[in-house]
Amino acid sequence: MTDTTAPLPGSMPGRVPENAAPPADFKPREAARSLLRAIRSGTLGTIDRNGGYPFASLVNVATDVDGAPLILISKLATHTANLETDGRASLLLAETGKGDALAHPRLTVLGDFETVAPDGVDAARLRRRFLARHPKSQLYADFPDFRFWRMAVVSAHLNGGFARAADLAALDILTDVSGAEALIEAEEGAIAHMNSDHAEAVRLYATKLLGAPDGDWRCVGCDPDGLDLQLGNVGLRLPFPQRVTTGGELRQVLVQLAQQARAA
Repeated sequence: MTDTTAPLPGSMPGRVPENAAPPADFKPREAARSLLRAIRSGTLGTIDRNGGYPFASLVNVATDVDGAPLILISKLATHTANLETDGRASLLLAETGKGDALAHPRLTVLGDFETVAPDGVDAARLRRRFLARHPKSQLYADFPDFRFWRMAVVSAHLNGGFARAADLAALDILTDVSGAEALIEAEEGAIAHMNSDHAEAVRLYATKLLGAPDGDWRCVGCDPDGLDLQLGNVGLRLPFPQRVTTGGELRQVLVQLAQQARAA
């Protein structure tokens, strides 16, 4: 039986003074979800199979529809051997920029990684979503030593910059996909349609609604809570104004957002 009174992995109970209130504009759930969806690479922390020491490595990261992290790693790598022995791991997803690195937000996600069976019911979707985010990985994704892995998230810790920290449960950062089977089924076609027929709207989402530099922005994924956009190595998260669960609802909200962007 799980001990529901035990602190979440990675949490810091009792370490923050009671009078140290976070800034009024700090929204940890929203910030964490944005980082989870937008950051394309991160530091993978595994448990060294030989001595139990933490082992840190760099991996490319994508997300499943619900936000669960996905990685593509080689069986020849040390971190893979570690995960095969003990699937417990963490992922550090950090935003970079000018100035002090510690002034920028970062999210540590903790959970258990499991390998994705190539013939599993979700394998095609996970592969598609990862390669949409990392198209160059297509060069080696089919090598016999490479496998996709998916994290079952347990908890997370957000540091949004100085005086902006929060311990989060899995439900705080993941997206509820219950009842969204129709949207998940329609995602691949909807993303292809947006990129081929509505590239200008996608560009406006990024530049007018999210304040990003102009460029050839692309959609790389969608889910009930928002749209994932990408330009080169830069990822952005566009939250939806309301939850969507079907292809029809997705079309309506995308039209709504395009109208807002054109009016901006």
